[in-house]
Amino acid sequence: MATEYPQKIWHNGKIKPWAEATVHVMAHALHYGSSVFEGIRCYQTASGPAIFRLTDHNKRLFTSAKIHEIDMPFDLDAINAACREVITANGNSTDYLRPVAFRGLGGFGLSAATPTDVAVATWKMGKYLGEGVLENGIDACVSSWQRFAPNTIPAGAKAGGNYLSGTLIAREARRLGFGEGIALASTGLLSEGAGENLFLVIDGALHTTPVSAALLNGITRHSLMTLAREAGLTVVERDMPREYLYLADEIFMCGTAAEITPIRSVDARQVGSGKAGPVTRRMQELFFGLFDGSTPDQHGWLEPV
Repeated sequence: MATEYPQKIWHNGKIKPWAEATVHVMAHALHYGSSVFEGIRCYQTASGPAIFRLTDHNKRLFTSAKIHEIDMPFDLDAINAACREVITANGNSTDYLRPVAFRGLGGFGLSAATPTDVAVATWKMGKYLGEGVLENGIDACVSSWQRFAPNTIPAGAKAGGNYLSGTLIAREARRLGFGEGIALASTGLLSEGAGENLFLVIDGALHTTPVSAALLNGITRHSLMTLAREAGLTVVERDMPREYLYLADEIFMCGTAAEITPIRSVDARQVGSGKAGPVTRRMQELFFGLFDGSTPDQHGWLEPV
């Protein structure tokens, strides 16, 4: 089945037809991975479509650009406005936003001066890891590929080149018949999933790996930590060895695309009861409750289109 692309995209300051948003084959980002981007969800709420933590996501876009010295030709307000504009231009029928800034056509060397192109795309994503996974969970494996070591590639930037690592992890997992892969850091300790942060439930407390474990400090991760603490749950950021995956009572992955996906087994070892446990279900209720109104939006995370 052919992919159904949306009709409109925002590209360098203008809404234009999707097919007209083109890039030269010699663009710097295509050859060297010099791009930064965000993934943002738009949810239907009782008050209309709302973008989840739009400003926080786009602030991270700018910090990622700062780390990689990518000059941004638009300011934060302009990118936020572009996200709203492209959702509206496509009839509020999409649920995922992708702002991206990248070095375009210029010189041909690693440090060549190049202009920065910026685009905001939107499309209908649905459930990233497949229909039914939020309810039924997935089977995961520990990847043979490790995350990059400290002071090599900055994991704190959401940069295009970083996702070559996640691609290797995800493709290996699918090839072996698993729903997703889990990576170890260069230390041999747990890092995160191919494109998701990781939570383990141990004795009723939420344990998650620290940002020093070569992971992206996810906005969904931060949201869940905040909601959990407000609900009276204990949240611990800590280094964890691989075997904790086999000993945890519950495990779930989280991210903008994956939302909150339970893990029912790791390396063919059943996790807990083999299905989403009570803490995972509680976190799903708190998170998705933001969009149906059962969880108060105390932090102004829902930004209307």
